[in-house]
Amino acid sequence: MDSIKSVFTVFFEDPFWVGIFERTQGKKYEAAKVVFGAEPANAEIYEFLLNNWHRLRFSPVIDCEKSDEKKINPKRMQREINKQVSSPYSGTKSQQAMKLLQEQNKLEHKERSREEREAEKERQFSLRQEKKLKRHKGH
Repeated sequence: MDSIKSVFTVFFEDPFWVGIFERTQGKKYEAAKVVFGAEPANAEIYEFLLNNWHRLRFSPVIDCEKSDEKKINPKRMQREINKQVSSPYSGTKSQQAMKLLQEQNKLEHKERSREEREAEKERQFSLRQEKKLKRHKGH
């Protein structure tokens, strides 16, 4: 059974604080983006996770190579964490996943708006037909 690895990164993307949830299971990678507004405290992030984890919209699954996780020296891990904290963005895999999610949302919105437009055209057409019939009958 594959283990699930989750990473959460918070960074400032002018003018809001943004969080990226990344989860990896085996060779499957997914990411979700959350906009917080003001800088969230650790307790607020934890509470958000507990209350809203099931509502997060993760990106479509991206296949990635399975990395061999090794025990890392605590000092090395701290240096890597500090390097990640100082970098402006979380990484290319999460960027790709967020881009996929954005494209998927854009396609859904496009489809929905097209259907609404067509429904409105149908409604207008039927109104014109009714008017035409009323005029023809002499009402």
